[in-house]
Order: sequence, then structure tokens, then C-alpha cells
Amino acid sequence: MKIAQKSIKTYLFALLALVSISLHAGGDHKHDSRDGGQVDTEKEIDEYIIHHTKDAHDFHLFSYTNDEGERKHIGFPLPVIVWTSNGLVTFMSSEFHHNDDGHVIVEKGGVKLTKIHSKIYELDNGATEVSFDADHHATNAHKVLDFSITKSVFGIILIGLLMFLWFSSLARQYKKKQIPTGFGRVLEPLVLYVRDEIAKPNIGHKYRKFTGYLLTVFFFIWISNLAGLMSFGFNITGQIAITACLAIFTLIIYTVNGNKDYWGHVLWMPGVPVFVKPVLAIIELAGHFLIKPFSLLVRLFANINAGHIVVMSLIAIIYKFKESMGLAGSIPLGFVLSFFITLIEVLVAFLQAYIFTMLSALFIGMAVEEHDHH
Repeated sequence: MKIAQKSIKTYLFALLALVSISLHAGGDHKHDSRDGGQVDTEKEIDEYIIHHTKDAHDFHLFSYTNDEGERKHIGFPLPVIVWTSNGLVTFMSSEFHHNDDGHVIVEKGGVKLTKIHSKIYELDNGATEVSFDADHHATNAHKVLDFSITKSVFGIILIGLLMFLWFSSLARQYKKKQIPTGFGRVLEPLVLYVRDEIAKPNIGHKYRKFTGYLLTVFFFIWISNLAGLMSFGFNITGQIAITACLAIFTLIIYTVNGNKDYWGHVLWMPGVPVFVKPVLAIIELAGHFLIKPFSLLVRLFANINAGHIVVMSLIAIIYKFKESMGLAGSIPLGFVLSFFITLIEVLVAFLQAYIFTMLSALFIGMAVEEHDHH
């Protein structure tokens, strides 16, 4: 039995390492097919790492090189929804594709659209191709309002549906006063942990009002972080727009629910000289509306993005050193380093969800706390 358990653990560790490598080994960066689409040079590797952390308009699964040396990309398109000078325009992202001559122009709704550096632009009237200046900025195109279902949005919808199904099942079991079964047994201790160790100590007797939000934030961030470690290539919480939205939700909640004691301390702090109160009020308002949400969004965004970049950089050792060390030397080095960093990333995935939820509960608790006046 001990041998079998050790074998299972060995297989699990190996699987985790392979997942960490497959996460970045077949990204969605499309290179010129004339060189086989391989990412070989240091510049290509750096561009690939930065590109992989960004959002995309299509969902890429993996890539391979066929017998003719052409790079093939396997995935599926996502809906493109943009607001142009002629109004709303929709189509599938498969109409955008790269070739050796430049950027493809898509004509829809009476306008010409193209994609430059993962951003969609509308060409000026009469333009037939994109013109660039010395800094490679488009001179005859302008950005449009983009409401597309990108890879991150697709991930949010997928994770939201999973959470809805899981917690609906758990709620039905609670309603029937049954002991949770199936996946509910995994969720229940985490739900109790967020309630008893995060919500109650930081918010107090009003914790029940905000526990639903804290549970939603915790599980959404945690599952999104774990999804970013899988081979699907999600980087949901590595997008600053996503972390900013989460921080704004927390800001709205503790702003709307702040009681008179809280706002009294913010706007006209008691117990200090009158001439100091206006200065403190400005500082407190800046902390309320800027510093608190900024600390929430930057901490999550920076840690998750940095983790992906570090893992990909370590995996890139395989490609950077394969000429000097050979594949026999570079692969084990990249494998071992990325394996241990991925173990740390699994811990960070939980830790960042915990920190965001804890700080949100702390800020809400400060806003709803009732002060005793003697």
C-alpha cells in the first residue's frame, strides 16, 4: 500500500509539472509560417511571454508544426462585438487571421476593421490598408469600443456557470438538511472557513449580510487562479480590468453601507484640532476612494501576472539553452524549476483569493462598525 501511495504521489507531481509546461509550450502567438512558427530567438521568447499574459479574441488550445514546417493552431473563435462609427457590428473572430503580407481587413456593417496588437481598429474612410509611423502606430485607423466575448470573458462565464451549479446543489442539500455529498463535501469546509474565519471576525454581527459577496469573490478568484495554471491558458485575474472591477465592487459595498460613525471619522475626525480636520478629511477620502481599491486590484493583478511570467521564463530556459546545453541538459533544468514554481503558484492561487477576501471583509467591517460613545 505504501508503494502504491508513493507511486500515486509521483504521478501526481509529474502530472502537475507537465501541466505547468503545457500551459505555455503551445501558446497562441502566431509567427510567420516560413520559419515553422517556432519561438526560438530571445526576442521571440520575450514577445511570446508578454503576448501570452494578454487577453485574446479567440480561444487557443494548442499548436503543432506539420510535415511541411507550417505552424497550425487548434482552437475556436469567439464573438467580436464592437461599436463603430456606423453603430454595432458583430462577427466571429475567425475572420481575423494573419498571413505573410500583413493585417487582414474585415468589412462589416459598412466599415473596415483590422486587428493590431490584439486591439481592434476601424480604418479611416477611403483607406485600403493600415499605415504605420516610425513607432509602428497606426496613422489611418482608430480604436473602437470593444464589447467582444474575449478569452477572459469566456472564462468568467464558464466559471460563473460552474459556481452556480455547484452552490445551487450545495444549497439544495442544506435546505433538505442533508449532509453534503459529492463535490459539496469539498465546498462545505471552504464555505465555513470564509464565514467563520474571514466574515465573522472582520465584520462582526452584521456578517451575514456580506457573506454571500465574500464567498463569491473568494471562490471566483481562487478558481480563476487555478484555471490559469491549466493548459487552457486562462489569465483572468492577470487582467487589470478584471481585478479593477472586483475592487470597485468592494468599494461600492463599503461606501454604500458605511454608517454615520464611519463617515463622521472620515469627514470630520473627532478628537483632533479643528485646523487639522480638513487635511485629515482629504487623506481619509483618498484612502477610501483610491488607496483601498488600488491596493486590492494591484496586489491581485501583479502577483498573478508575475507568477505566469516567472513560470514561462523558467520554461524558456529549455529553448534558450538548448544549443549550449543540448536538449538532454536544458529540458530537465526547465522541468525541475518550473515544477517547483508551479507548486508555489498553487499556494499563491489560494493565498491571493484569501488576501483579497480578507481585505474586502476588513474594509467592509470598518465601514459598518458601530462605535461606542462614552
